[in-house]
Amino acid sequence: MSTHSNFYHVAMLDTAIFSAADYLYMRRALQLAANGRGHVSPNPMVGAVIVAPGGRIIGEGWHRHYGGPHAEVNAINSVAAADRNLLHDSTIYVTLEPCSHYGKTPPCAKLLVDTRIGRVVVGAGDPNPRVAGRGIAMLRQAGIPVSEGLLADESRVLNKTFMTAHTLRRPFVTLKWAQSADGFMDRRRSADDDAVRFSTPLTSLIVHNRRAVHDAIAVGARTALLDRPRLDTRLIAGPSPRRVVFDRRGIAGDFDGIRITGDMPLLDVLGSLFTEHNITSLLVEGGASLLGEFIRVGLWDEAYVEVAPVVLGDAGTPAAPAIAKAPCSCTSYPSGNKIYAYKNQG
Repeated sequence: MSTHSNFYHVAMLDTAIFSAADYLYMRRALQLAANGRGHVSPNPMVGAVIVAPGGRIIGEGWHRHYGGPHAEVNAINSVAAADRNLLHDSTIYVTLEPCSHYGKTPPCAKLLVDTRIGRVVVGAGDPNPRVAGRGIAMLRQAGIPVSEGLLADESRVLNKTFMTAHTLRRPFVTLKWAQSADGFMDRRRSADDDAVRFSTPLTSLIVHNRRAVHDAIAVGARTALLDRPRLDTRLIAGPSPRRVVFDRRGIAGDFDGIRITGDMPLLDVLGSLFTEHNITSLLVEGGASLLGEFIRVGLWDEAYVEVAPVVLGDAGTPAAPAIAKAPCSCTSYPSGNKIYAYKNQG
């Protein structure tokens, strides 16, 4: 199995031909789905739009928070009493295959069957083994027409963390660090000295926003011991990720979070974070040796490197990791800081 996120290239076998209106309504469903960003993990972001004959939207919904009603439920509940009689002849556009199992909520596929919806258009299939085609099969067995694959790539990209986790059985891994213009992550200092601050107030907000959309955040033991990082989202109104420390020598002190000890291979560690802790996305913030390990074995999906207009010269240490790929984008800020984005797709 590849260690990279290969869900972008999954071929859709459905041969349905979609109309311009179908694309319009599914794009609206994708817009709705994105409203769940940072609130629904480890579930996927899902949106749903119900369209009556004649093209009028009579219901909309999205998965708002983990453990709450799914998009299909919210869309059906939003239909006015005067329009309920139209559901039998209406089409629901849903960005991800309706679930078919009882979890924190009843299965959405069964709800659509019980509602006797007229037609279902699905964006992408659900790779979760508990669903994986069963939702669509349940609908078709009930005689409901189902068309698959409309804007499937867009739905997969929206849910890249969920898709990666359930396809590769490991979290989607994002690397992040800041460095000087001459390639150092810090300066030589004693344990009592503060680390060099490369980020600005604006780029710090960007970091905290990125933390809020990851299930967990990881650092190495030395970073945890020397810097005592809070690893939270105190600068924004968003959830803080769970804390993970790679403490293979037992030096991280009283760090509060998940500890990775021993010499377990990195792929096994990631598998354990997914299967045992339900972590679908991991942000790795340092230090240099931990980031370098992820890069060396190729177990990363995206990386964001902030370069500050600071030269440390002989005082700089350690050297920042190097990614042997060209960045896919670069954003410049008034301070002179730049953030380079990288993708590692197989």
